[in-house]
Amino acid sequence: MAVEVLTDENFKTEISKGNKAVVKYFAGWCGSCRLFAPKFKRLSNDERFSDVAFIDVDAEKNPDARKVAGVTNLPFFAIFKDGELVDTVASSKEEAVLELLEKLN
Repeated sequence: MAVEVLTDENFKTEISKGNKAVVKYFAGWCGSCRLFAPKFKRLSNDERFSDVAFIDVDAEKNPDARKVAGVTNLPFFAIFKDGELVDTVASSKEEAVLELLEKLN
């Protein structure tokens, strides 16, 4: 599944549509965010997470979406189920994101 890019304009609507979602908050200047992008893309294609929407949000350009998850550092990941925030983690380690994704099962 492709990684979808959302903005403040469509974040709440789109996050409420799907049953499960993981959001990666990033910024253009963030080197760790750029390095994690291919890992996030690979995870989005992992069969274990075929029922999870993978979403990118530029944290600097979308303050409303950033506030929903309480972003404190970048990259920052948040999982949602039925539009509700479940858990978050600020990390550039794939293992931390995998642990977060497991909480959606």
